[in-house]
Amino acid sequence: MLAAIPYTTFPTIELGPLNLRTFGFVVAVGVLVGAWLAARYGELHGIPRDITYSLAMRMVVAGVIGSRITWVLSHLDDLDSPLDAFAIWQGGLQFSGGFVFAVIAGYPVYRHWNRLTRWHSLDGYAFGLAIGLGIGRIACYSVGEHFGRTTSFALGVRYDGGSVRESTLGELTLRPGTVFHQTALYELVYMVALFAVLAWVLYGRKHRPQAGTAMAIFCLWYGVARFASDSLRVNDERLLGLTGAQFLCLALVPTGAWIWFRVRRLLAADEAAGMPVGLGAIDRPAVDAE
Repeated sequence: MLAAIPYTTFPTIELGPLNLRTFGFVVAVGVLVGAWLAARYGELHGIPRDITYSLAMRMVVAGVIGSRITWVLSHLDDLDSPLDAFAIWQGGLQFSGGFVFAVIAGYPVYRHWNRLTRWHSLDGYAFGLAIGLGIGRIACYSVGEHFGRTTSFALGVRYDGGSVRESTLGELTLRPGTVFHQTALYELVYMVALFAVLAWVLYGRKHRPQAGTAMAIFCLWYGVARFASDSLRVNDERLLGLTGAQFLCLALVPTGAWIWFRVRRLLAADEAAGMPVGLGAIDRPAVDAE
């Protein structure tokens, strides 16, 4: 108990005369930082920043809509009125739905890019998404959601007060002094670690990695880590014993393996054949797309 991390929620931030909703503000910061990093990496491979930003905005908007829809559908009992379905500034976004909607939104653009350009762009987004998701978990932490079961684990948090979105730990009422797993904190930690790994892979080595490497690592790392952290949650809706994110993780892990062993090999062959990359390649139709 003495080793637990003191935890008081902070749903608002006061900046002089301004009183900001922490959730919306922090999520916006995560999106901006992630998009900037993706654009910076894409530019190294001939993809103009404005194209990366435009595509990022398209996928972010679709992702927010999708993540909110899936959250609302799985938390109908938590809504006091129909208008609450739109109150995203209070928290309540489900990554699995957001990820699927973002992929759907990005596909019409990517299908017209050749393979090398597409995967270099996706690597940049994987890099930006790693830290963007990490920052976003600060938002979840601030409003009191994604709680796990009680624990004596050193990284467990001790609830010391503040308004929360989840007032229970399963059937146990949340009370000051309760020590439990805060999975938003765990995700912050392992996403920052993933960001550090990707930064080393993309920038810290003498030779640039094969296109697709960052996205493969992201899918494998996030798929395993998120599946594990979601197993601790006690308030999420489950189907067949799994959360929505865990079902997504079951797809992410084999996807990561497919990218690592299959796609990267094809991309290496494309590079050896002299396939162009960047703005000049974007207007050309994809060839033998994977």
